[in-house]
Amino acid sequence: MAEKNERAIKVVAENRKARFNYAVEDTVEAGIALTGTEVKSLRNGKSTIAESYADSKNGEIWLLNANIPEYLQANRLMGAVDREGMTLIPLKLYFNERGRAKLLLAVAKGKKLHDKRESEKKRDWGREKGRLLRARG
Repeated sequence: MAEKNERAIKVVAENRKARFNYAVEDTVEAGIALTGTEVKSLRNGKSTIAESYADSKNGEIWLLNANIPEYLQANRLMGAVDREGMTLIPLKLYFNERGRAKLLLAVAKGKKLHDKRESEKKRDWGREKGRLLRARG
């Protein structure tokens, strides 16, 4: 029986013809460098490696002809940034409960000077109100 902290392997794609077409002599487990959208697409289980192969280039092993489809929701951020005045602002860099580094991003619009003054007035009034309430009672 597996321990609680041991994770089960979830197979995303499998090349079933490989063992039929080739005599497998040895296997090696390797890490793979992916972008965030590729990871999300893999989690959806839509990728295929049936016609793919690996090759060495410049001292690295590259996976070729694998199909990892585009993750459609990723374009939401890029589309928002392309609009006038919108930008991506990092809000928080943290480690989640699994120990993975995460970045919290916000799609934001730059404030004008009068908006900044209004925010400052609200913040100052909130502080003053707190002082008055504490002094009162």
